[in-house]
Parts: sequence; structure tokens; C-alpha cells
Amino acid sequence: MFGGLKSVNAQSSSSKFTLRSADFAPGARIPTADTCSGSNRSPALIWSGAPAGVKSFVLLVTDPDAPMGVYKHWIVYNLPPTTDSLPAGLPASPTLAAGGAQGTNERGTIGYHGPCPPPGPAHHYHFRLYALDTTLDLKPAATYEEVAAAIKGHELATTDLVGTFAR
Repeated sequence: MFGGLKSVNAQSSSSKFTLRSADFAPGARIPTADTCSGSNRSPALIWSGAPAGVKSFVLLVTDPDAPMGVYKHWIVYNLPPTTDSLPAGLPASPTLAAGGAQGTNERGTIGYHGPCPPPGPAHHYHFRLYALDTTLDLKPAATYEEVAAAIKGHELATTDLVGTFAR
């Protein structure tokens, strides 16, 4: 059910750092349920192969094909190092029950805002997971820009899962 993908900057010698989804394969169409055309539910994600020394994980989901520039769909940070998955349908709350926080997306709301491109060609949605050597000194509801600035210089490894969607 899960497809592997190439890791980016992975520093683990024993395994590749990979991110997968139970809802869609790498490069495949994101299910309607996970978009604004459906219930706007966050997809289930699972990862493996994180390098030693991880203190937290960050997930940033973007659409680089958006007409007005890169659109920020989901910001999740300070996930504990023992975390290896996110269930589908996470609640739109600033903090997560299992630890970690969600940021403010491009729409100005907390949590996941699924793909919602204008009619036309498919857009590519990048689910990028970062393994960090620190936890971020940020409050819940941080912006994408705050999280992106805070992770600089702390990335042990990253992995990217790309899905597509068109309306």
C-alpha cells in the first residue's frame, strides 16, 4: 500500500528517510476527500529511516504551482522524535494530543487546508518532512515563514512526498 520515495539529504547510513501516505502513492492524485472538493481531511502519513539524533520533526506542505506563488497548506512542527506517523483527519487545533503543534496556513487558519487549485492543469503538492537536531522555540499557530526560518541549520535529513490534484 505504501510506495517509497527518494530521500533528500538523508544522513542515515543504515536506511533511507522516507515519507509515504496510505491515501495516495508518490506522484499520484490526492484523493478528493483530502481536498477542498471533499471533506478537506488531512491524509494519513507514515515515515521511516530517520537518522540518529532526531529531536523533532517538521512537516511543511506547499503548492509551488499556485498562481500567486507558493501556497502554504499545512505546517506541523515539534513532533516528538518517537513519532513515525500522522493519522488521517487531524483536528484543526494549535496543539496535537501526541505532541507537536500546527501552524497557521496560507488561508489564515490552523491546521490542514487541502488542495484547492483553480480549474485547469494538475498542481503538485509537496509534503516535505524534516528531521531536526532540535525542537523549535515557537508557540503554536506559528506561520510557515517562522517555522522555515527556525529550521535553518538544524536539518539532519529531509524527505519529500509529492501528490497531484486538479479540478
